[in-house]
Amino acid sequence: MSENLKNILVVKLSAIGDVIHALPVSYAIKETFPDSKLTWVVEPPAYDLLKMNPYIDKIIVFHKKEFKTLKGLARNFFPFKKEIQAENYDAVLDLQGLFKSAAIAFFAQSNIKLGICNMRELSNKISKPVIGEHAQGHIVERYLDTARAIGCRVDKVVFPIKISPEESLKAIEIMTHAGLYETNPYIVFAIGANWSNKRWRTDFFAELGDWIYNLNMVPVIIGGGDLDENRAEEIISQMKIPPINLVNKTNLIQLAYVIKKARLVIGGDTGPVHLAAGLGVRTLMLMGPTDANRNGAYGQIENSIEVDRDCKGCWKRACPKNEDCLEKISVQIIKDKILAMQL
Repeated sequence: MSENLKNILVVKLSAIGDVIHALPVSYAIKETFPDSKLTWVVEPPAYDLLKMNPYIDKIIVFHKKEFKTLKGLARNFFPFKKEIQAENYDAVLDLQGLFKSAAIAFFAQSNIKLGICNMRELSNKISKPVIGEHAQGHIVERYLDTARAIGCRVDKVVFPIKISPEESLKAIEIMTHAGLYETNPYIVFAIGANWSNKRWRTDFFAELGDWIYNLNMVPVIIGGGDLDENRAEEIISQMKIPPINLVNKTNLIQLAYVIKKARLVIGGDTGPVHLAAGLGVRTLMLMGPTDANRNGAYGQIENSIEVDRDCKGCWKRACPKNEDCLEKISVQIIKDKILAMQL
């Protein structure tokens, strides 16, 4: 596909980690078609990621919750459809590959509708799956295969994330108020994850946190929501010296600043850890139900630690054996990995 595309729609709604993985598509599009207009449909939790992206011209927010009742559907369907159909697109890329994204792609006006290689929920009936050379590789490359299919060159993989000066100053203020200063080297613990079997034990985090203080570095806890707040309290209660607790203290842009200044980020297969990898920060990703080949920290797969279990990479949200999936990744394994990094 060699024609110069002028108007492109990307549908990638959620979750935060998945949207981060898709960000290089925007860079590839603008590098190949610098005069094109790029519109992106996203759900509210990942909206700030797109605000940080200088290559996206228009953001359409899909409020899924508003469509879950008949009343909500009746009130919101036609305005949303009108917004999607306000323009004709030269190409539509469905990077979600689910029913909800397929419905959006269906109403978008375009003769070219492409999707990722492993589309589900009949989304392949709306958009043609792109089975590229990376169909069995990392999800970032699978997304980029769709960009390649519309003629994009991918000379390098770039995660366009721009943190504004205003948000940077606010992040510094939040950090300082919590007792964290940029002059102090620190390691970030991303303690949460949507799947319970992606979360490392709180007592493991606590033990590691005490050890990190002995390295003259500061452990910093990040996360969001009530569950992460409770997990943070458990970690703090088990540590000899309290860590810096930034759970529920930052928005996503401010969190990006905190992560960018860290020496290392440690956590499961979750958005903040993928954000760290996208920002070029060293990460240790603890992996159990998902596999490093597809979802590991992009660009540093060697820092993705997969659990020593025959059933690893099962892709189940809950363990059918009722086991703690990541329990076999010991604190000592992480200590050894950190020492080898020579932070």
